[in-house]
Amino acid sequence: MTVLALVAGVGLAGCGEVALLPVAAGSGPQPQLPAPVSTLLPTVNIATAVGWPAGVAPTPAAGLRVQAFATALDHPRWLCVLPNGDVLVAETNAPPRDDPPQGVIAWARKLVMGQAMKRAGASTPSANRITLLRDTDGDGVADVRTVFLDGLNSPFGMALAGEHLYVANTDAVLRFDYKPGATRLSGPGTPVLALPGGNINHHWTKNLVASPDARRLYVSVGSNSNVAERGMPAEEGRAAIWEFEIGSGRQRVYASGLRNPNGMAWQPASGALWTVVNERDELGSDLVPDYMTRVHEGAFYGWPYSYYGSHVDTRVQPPRPDLVASARMPDFALGPHTASLGLAWSAPGGFPAPFAQGMFIGQHGSWNRRPASGYKVVYVPFDTAGQPTGTAAVDVLVGFLDDEGKARGRPVGVALDGRGGLMVADDVGNVVWRVSAAR
Repeated sequence: MTVLALVAGVGLAGCGEVALLPVAAGSGPQPQLPAPVSTLLPTVNIATAVGWPAGVAPTPAAGLRVQAFATALDHPRWLCVLPNGDVLVAETNAPPRDDPPQGVIAWARKLVMGQAMKRAGASTPSANRITLLRDTDGDGVADVRTVFLDGLNSPFGMALAGEHLYVANTDAVLRFDYKPGATRLSGPGTPVLALPGGNINHHWTKNLVASPDARRLYVSVGSNSNVAERGMPAEEGRAAIWEFEIGSGRQRVYASGLRNPNGMAWQPASGALWTVVNERDELGSDLVPDYMTRVHEGAFYGWPYSYYGSHVDTRVQPPRPDLVASARMPDFALGPHTASLGLAWSAPGGFPAPFAQGMFIGQHGSWNRRPASGYKVVYVPFDTAGQPTGTAAVDVLVGFLDDEGKARGRPVGVALDGRGGLMVADDVGNVVWRVSAAR
């Protein structure tokens, strides 16, 4: 009975803690950062997954339209558009974990979070495959669907470099030979880069992007905890973006202190790599904003010792004032707990103003904020010098939560299809949506 009461207490913990600021206050180049809120147990507020009713779709911004490019997928998370227009979709989920909690409170918390993830549609077994979608008649709906790769290990990021397709499993980057127009690849793939995995593997998604000259890969690896509560040895090689030279095999940490970087994209005017990062939890509904930032070579972005530059997280012991002093402030906040994951550059000519030059961002949605944040696709305009403008992101695709706060869908990866469309992977709705200019 004591354990059951404790479980109930964990489930109700933080219910009285609510945001005092709107999401917009934690957005833009200078977000508001109020004092942290300390609670015995975290706020848990996850939208129950219900899926899309027949005939219902997300709502696009004025001047845009949306249609289902492909339906009845199995937890589609990430996207890669090949030069011939084929769309690769990673149908994937977290791998099995062997992470026994230490102590009764930790056990109860894990049980409640596990039940919450089930309600959110995030606990289904991984399909471990990549599916190819092809639109042969240009009507915005895929009419060819094939299993492109299977037998993978929680695959996520995909990138084409030269004659090879690279796939980021949860524990390694694999290389596959690729011929344009292929509808299936054979063989197990050649491992080229081992990635931190293991039994805990807290942030299991590993993304990758090729450099414009196809000579290097950049690989994002999230942390193994919220704020290093497992100890820093468990974080070796994590909370970072790696650089991998394809020709030589040389690898290094390119930037660090990034709690959970996911989407990455090149900004052509500046030639810079940008990423979106999920920041830490359990400091209250108004902290800490997720963000988008230019990735500077050798830079440290604070995690776990500080956030948004020099704002010290006192939960992390022992402190590292030397690292805090060097922590770089991110470029653009995306709101607290929005779970910003997808990132894609919108080149001029593909979309009407105001979406003609900037970054599209898929926001998967909060679990540690009341009321909910995220659950939408947004856009940040950039100027001609390659810098973000404005004070908050602009909504592109909304309506993923219904009037009761239940999740009809959750956007994840985003990618431009090269024909004036934005692809959006929806892992709760099991749909890939296509957003384009209204006719």
